[in-house]
Amino acid sequence: MRVHHLNCGCMCPVGGAWFDGFSKGLTASLVCHCLLIETDHHGLVLVDTGFGTCDVATPRKRLSPFFILFNNIRFERRYTALEQVRQLGFAPEDVRHIVLTHLDFDHAGGLEDFPQAKVHVLQREMDAARSTRSFIGRNRYREKQWDEVRNWQFYQPGGDTWFGFQAVREMVGLPPEILLIPLTGHTRGHAGVALQTDEGWLLHAGDAYFYRDEVGQIDRHCTPGLAFYQRMMEVDRSSRLANQHRLWMLSVEHKGEVSLFCSHDAKELERMRAGNPPARAAATETAAAGQMPQ
Repeated sequence: MRVHHLNCGCMCPVGGAWFDGFSKGLTASLVCHCLLIETDHHGLVLVDTGFGTCDVATPRKRLSPFFILFNNIRFERRYTALEQVRQLGFAPEDVRHIVLTHLDFDHAGGLEDFPQAKVHVLQREMDAARSTRSFIGRNRYREKQWDEVRNWQFYQPGGDTWFGFQAVREMVGLPPEILLIPLTGHTRGHAGVALQTDEGWLLHAGDAYFYRDEVGQIDRHCTPGLAFYQRMMEVDRSSRLANQHRLWMLSVEHKGEVSLFCSHDAKELERMRAGNPPARAAATETAAAGQMPQ
């Protein structure tokens, strides 16, 4: 399988480095890190979709004004998965499967750009999206982004374990190298997506963490802005923190086997595109500082 790392959204919240840890100006640079996977016999597989073409064309009809303003979203067609799939030489109908980490507005916006694709998600996530009544819940889940999807495939947590995590194996129509890993906390049905490659495992952790230094090194930390955002968006704090701790342990204990990345860290996206996964890069930096964990 060949894996393409896409940026399917640009968010520039006011706060600069207070959010992303590196920007020099007033605004930060956050991405929507999605995957496009070329398989031998199952067509193209998207992991998350970022913002879609309808979001770009009519954002205020599709999205919450609160999050448009808070995240300072830049709506540009070039960021859509549809545009990037075409630029890579494929047709939209070549995308036969979409695997979602969750249904938040910045992850599911492009679903209707690929009407022929089967959409895979945990059942608990759809249940939460259809029933939530809180202010954050009503604004994070935007039914207009997915009300025309007809080919859903829902899953319950279970199956074999994966590095100690409960996993959903055998997703319908997908190769066994792609796994759905339940990671509850950010949302009720949040999941990571693991992919076995010739170089080892990749784990798209979605929004289970937000900042590169939350994994891959002994001393963890997060920027104040993203720490606040995680608290604001969580639905189950104890589960979110427990899963985040397990991801950190995974990144340290299996750094040679699994490369983790989250959805919104621009530096992680750069490293993955450069072929230097975040966990490996963090381990290299730690070793150079003489702090390699025993």
